[in-house]
Amino acid sequence: MKRLITLDMLRGYALLSIMVNHMPVSVMRSVTLPNFSIFDASELFVLLSGFLVGMVWRSVEVKEGRITAQRRFARRSFEVWRAMIIGALLMAGLSAALWAVDMPHTAIWNQYAIWVIQNPLGYIFAVGSMWLQPNIVDVLAVYVVLIASSIVVVPMMMRWPFFVAVGSVVLWWFAPQLNAMIPTFSTKNGFLFNPFGWQMLFFTGTAMGLFRQEMMPRLMPWRHALTVIALGMFIFGCIIVIAARIGEPAIVLRAALKSIYGEVDKWNLDGTRYLAIVAAAWLVAVPFARPMEWFSASRLGVAFQQIGRGGLWSFIACVLLSVTGDAFQMTPKEQSIFMRLAVDLWTCVTLWWVSALWLEYGAPWQRARKASRIKPAISPTTSPPL
Repeated sequence: MKRLITLDMLRGYALLSIMVNHMPVSVMRSVTLPNFSIFDASELFVLLSGFLVGMVWRSVEVKEGRITAQRRFARRSFEVWRAMIIGALLMAGLSAALWAVDMPHTAIWNQYAIWVIQNPLGYIFAVGSMWLQPNIVDVLAVYVVLIASSIVVVPMMMRWPFFVAVGSVVLWWFAPQLNAMIPTFSTKNGFLFNPFGWQMLFFTGTAMGLFRQEMMPRLMPWRHALTVIALGMFIFGCIIVIAARIGEPAIVLRAALKSIYGEVDKWNLDGTRYLAIVAAAWLVAVPFARPMEWFSASRLGVAFQQIGRGGLWSFIACVLLSVTGDAFQMTPKEQSIFMRLAVDLWTCVTLWWVSALWLEYGAPWQRARKASRIKPAISPTTSPPL
């Protein structure tokens, strides 16, 4: 399977954006995606994750069969679940250490630091059961559910794509009611990132990865019209956000726009946000494919690629750096913009550095370890038992 450098670059940008957006007084936060687009790094992360699932699934099934693909993603779901627990534990422990040295931070709820000290096993069980979903790592909870469900959904999608699409939309439509039936720590019950809603975006990405070789030849004759529609949808989302940031002077425009899109609800996957990220995906994949590939091959783009290829290691680093960076920007209080920017740059460089280290040392070790598990139990020189 050929690696798509633009995909890696965008995943890296999504992680970096998640990091700085969870640092409340960050300077770089003011120039990230949510400042001009109706969707943010969360949608980008989930769509790209779904796309990667589709690409990898197709490659594995062709080479090794469906059962192997299902086993691979069952294992991947477990790995994400494990990373969620480890990330939540490290994040809470780091928070407790920062509070102990009088470094306040608001990137996460300070109750996690109290729980992990008072009852670490209870905290681990609460996170592992998904009854508690600490902020920043909460997106991994829905990711666990979506990858696990792909074991059943993807084979159905390959056989009955239309019916799966209809079922996904119906599930999305009733997502708020369904999510409310899941008991969690939240007073409203349910996941913060509603899996019944976000599955539509994830499996849209999966379908893109699975069927792109069949879909693109059929869509390319209509590429000009689709580009105009996609650009219009993306600009519409941008105007919503920019008008909201302008405030009172744009009140008439905001009212007119609201009469079209209604309410924007991120946590249940709002339809406007969904259409905007899908439109952006078309723009990146078709009219801006060459500029995006050129940027991905630049030095900055390669750094983003390395972050994106770091996978769960990069995600956990992103979580810990969010908390650390927030603490440094808030201590001492009322720091200058230059000091806060320096912390931003430090967190970004550190995220790249730990990702590069993982690719250099961690990833090869992990591949060798996995390869050792699938070696034949009987060596070629050993006679089989009778």
